Amino acid sequence: MIRKSIEELHKDLINKKTTSEDLVKESIKSCHDIQDSTNSFVTIIDEAECCEVTDELLSGIPFGVKDIFSTKDVLSTGSSNTLNNYVPFFDATCVSNLKKRGAVMVAKTVLDELGMGGTGTTGHTGVVHNPWDLERQTAGSSAGSAASVAAGCYPFALGSDTGDSVRKPAAYCGIVGYKPTYGMISRYGMFQFASSLDTVGVLSRSVVDAAIAVDGMKGIDPNDMTSWDSSNIHLYESLSKKVKGKKLFYIKEMCDIENYKNPSDEFKMHLENFKETIKKCESLGMSVEGINFGKELLDAVYPTYMVIYGAEASSNMANLTGISFGPRGKGSTPEEIIKDHRTRGFSPLIKRRFVIGSFVLQKENQEKFFLNAKRSRRLIVNRMNELFKEYDAMIGPVSSGPAKYLDEKKNNTPKENTVIEEILQIGNFGGFPSITIPNGFINNLPVGVNITGRVREDVDVLNIAYALEDAMDYRNQIAGGVK
Repeated sequence: MIRKSIEELHKDLINKKTTSEDLVKESIKSCHDIQDSTNSFVTIIDEAECCEVTDELLSGIPFGVKDIFSTKDVLSTGSSNTLNNYVPFFDATCVSNLKKRGAVMVAKTVLDELGMGGTGTTGHTGVVHNPWDLERQTAGSSAGSAASVAAGCYPFALGSDTGDSVRKPAAYCGIVGYKPTYGMISRYGMFQFASSLDTVGVLSRSVVDAAIAVDGMKGIDPNDMTSWDSSNIHLYESLSKKVKGKKLFYIKEMCDIENYKNPSDEFKMHLENFKETIKKCESLGMSVEGINFGKELLDAVYPTYMVIYGAEASSNMANLTGISFGPRGKGSTPEEIIKDHRTRGFSPLIKRRFVIGSFVLQKENQEKFFLNAKRSRRLIVNRMNELFKEYDAMIGPVSSGPAKYLDEKKNNTPKENTVIEEILQIGNFGGFPSITIPNGFINNLPVGVNITGRVREDVDVLNIAYALEDAMDYRNQIAGGVK
């Protein structure tokens, strides 16, 4: 029952074919069933209570929450030892909005520590395994949310996306990952990572469910000055599949196989698969053209991202001192307590990124690194906005193929593939709405395709994805690696 879509579950609830209590119990059981194999959860809320079923589509529906969001009276760790005993006294706005509509939170999911990672392997509770193949990564940082949705534990889960942290896990897990326009959903109560890039997102098994979930979360919030009034935007009601005449572009430097010296067989199949997707777009009445984005700009994407997010993260997370909240550091002075807390609490990856962030923010380094990264970001965003004057959206493959192995020795990803691995970060640079949907299989593992569009034109982006999803028919698929 719980593996159905939100619309189907709501219909069953209204017609009394099931109850919210039954759905919540089934969802919790499903979470326990996959925990040993996937390690998706920090907390499974066994005492979660069902809600009254109303005309709200989300009423009575279970969902998961990435453990980067504050949840009242429920452990909220950011998958970091620095917060391993932190229980907030308030809900993040997005969680609160869903609860007001009657949705039922049943689990908190594992992430890469504090959202800073793309593998699903650095959470303080351990590695998250891909439910399609337990030897593979989920990508990250929204690893547990992606794995649990793909395994059928509930229709949707919350994620956060700073570089691709909703959209790449969606591709690796064969589901939908939607990052709305920056500020459409309030970030109040989400642990800050890189404030100019962070976006609340959702993982689901269909575009419709993603639209319903975001409709339930979005809106202006006085607690988040970057949020904006989207009350005139109705994502679910606007889904129509009417895409005839839409113009899409893809980046030739990234998608043309002749640009790669030694492409793997999987990569070749992935790009051939993408060509077939272009044909499907054209069969729906859309035009798709290859464009030259500019190699210098593309090569600048990843270093620009690393500098900006390192700087913002080192500043935002200066409050993790071991004094105000979290486990207390050891020492007789505030300095000793902070040093002990941060030395023992953070993983080596996080420490390295804080070092980079602190380095680029030093007065003597700001011009060369931080300010230049911001200029580079502006040039990349300007190029996208220039293209959006002619085209309605960008389309492209996600990553260089299916999920990577957890054992890095088994992976063979040439350095020349960096651009395609990191391209989704452009969506965060400009705050653009961006969605990944399933795009078939390679060697029995799912791959994804991404659509990114103009700021605040989420309806167009979702409609393109909705029409394409319908043409390919991979919606609501359940991972085959776990039962």
